[in-house]
Amino acid sequence: MSKAAEKRLPAPGAPGAAGTAGAPGTPGAPEASSAPDPGRWKALVFIALAQLMVVLDATIVNIALPSAQQDLGISDGNKQWVITAYALAFGGLLLFGGRIADLWGRKRTFVTGLIGFAAASAIGGAASGEAMLLGARALQGAFGALLAPAALSLLAVTFSDAKERAKAFGIFGAIAGGGGAVGLILGGFLTEYLDWRWTFFVNIPFAVVAALGAYFVIREPAAGRNRSALDIPGVVLSTLGLVSLVYGFTRAESDGWSHPVTVTLFVAAAVLLVLFTVVESRVKAPLLPLRVVTNRNRAGVYLSLGLAIIAMFGLFLFLTYYLQVVQGYSPVRTGFAFLPMIAGMITGSTQIGARLMTRVPPRYLMGPGFLVAAVGMLLLTRLDLGSSYAGVILPGQLLLGLGMGTAFMPAMSLATFGIEPRDAGVASAMVNTSQQVGGAIGTALLNTIAASATTSYLASHAATAGGDAQLLQMRALVAGFSSAIWWAVGILTVAAAIAITLINTGRPGASAGAPGAGGTQGAEADEVQLPVAMH
Repeated sequence: MSKAAEKRLPAPGAPGAAGTAGAPGTPGAPEASSAPDPGRWKALVFIALAQLMVVLDATIVNIALPSAQQDLGISDGNKQWVITAYALAFGGLLLFGGRIADLWGRKRTFVTGLIGFAAASAIGGAASGEAMLLGARALQGAFGALLAPAALSLLAVTFSDAKERAKAFGIFGAIAGGGGAVGLILGGFLTEYLDWRWTFFVNIPFAVVAALGAYFVIREPAAGRNRSALDIPGVVLSTLGLVSLVYGFTRAESDGWSHPVTVTLFVAAAVLLVLFTVVESRVKAPLLPLRVVTNRNRAGVYLSLGLAIIAMFGLFLFLTYYLQVVQGYSPVRTGFAFLPMIAGMITGSTQIGARLMTRVPPRYLMGPGFLVAAVGMLLLTRLDLGSSYAGVILPGQLLLGLGMGTAFMPAMSLATFGIEPRDAGVASAMVNTSQQVGGAIGTALLNTIAASATTSYLASHAATAGGDAQLLQMRALVAGFSSAIWWAVGILTVAAAIAITLINTGRPGASAGAPGAGGTQGAEADEVQLPVAMH
């Protein structure tokens, strides 16, 4: 795109940044005659509360898992399913959940997801055996897949003013990025001082308050509902394809990349997702309209955000092990050790991203944000047995959080920028899908790299260990973490390059004074740039 064209394009949330000029309920550009929802800031509280619950639930159970395993007699071979059951249901059903929000109504889907999540959490907390716990985790994932895209799409259609939208997405982005670390803190506290069952029960008040608040406060725009029939072949193919992909990475972590089951799952995922693309290009009412993903700006968000999550989830895993196994931290102390990252994310999202989003193009926030996060990761490659928390981990976490928070905020907003209201739910689901798949890849890929580096270190230093096997094991473990974190640095650098290269939505300019102008140009003009079959 030419520089002149870029200058004509409004930033996400700027007046005129709509998929179709004047379309009622279009994120980013309200109708000239429609007044803002007076309860929009109250609505944000309940939407953010629900998002926090979903994000922290991905990590809160990790710390409680050893206690739950011992209490319920779960075998070592099956313990991973407490995590995997949630990930598979959540990742596999996200596109379906996003389209349900478009068809059935975002508010109704949001409230239903909250009620179901609360019920599943109650079952998990009361679990008397392995099967009951695993079933509850799968149910949590299924209702989370309804809830998460509905939350983001509600936010997109509720805030239309540029500055207000920036603030709202700043808060939402900080929660989406920092919720995992909050889960580690809360999980450690609840497990150490109460009981592992409270890592489930704690969701109930979150869900009930958010559901009641949403029911009475949120006012979804009447226009923009997708009335078309549900694409059943698309639902089946996307669900099976995503489940195969996420489970493939899970098996790669435990069994290795060349294991027959792992390879079969990846091949099945590739075949199913290719078939899904073909079906979506031909059916009249697709589950995922290819116009959503072939827009170069949204494609840039999905790719760069997924890569950033790969790096970030890997770091959560390694730092948790480093602090507890190498440094001897308790679960609670480990959780609090992640506070600088949360502080950095909140600052980056609400004080940098939100303030600059309406002034500079999103790529100049996302690209540099990912690079700052990469510098933070680079500091953490210096970890050794005697590393100082204040000298290495604290500054590394602050830079990582600051960069991620700055990048997440415009990414969340841009993912629904210029989208037709009827597609807001499924576009939001794609954000969550990129995060979920990125988390699965990050955990499997970086853990495999770390394990391989640890094994190599043990083999090459066995002769010089001096008989201290435990010291050698610790050094090898840290060497493995450092090798994997180097990979995370590279992945974040690639994410920055993708954001700067693909995302070309410009800052507010001439169109700022003309609401509704240029909306179609700016949002959908790039639809044909990616090599994906279109209908």
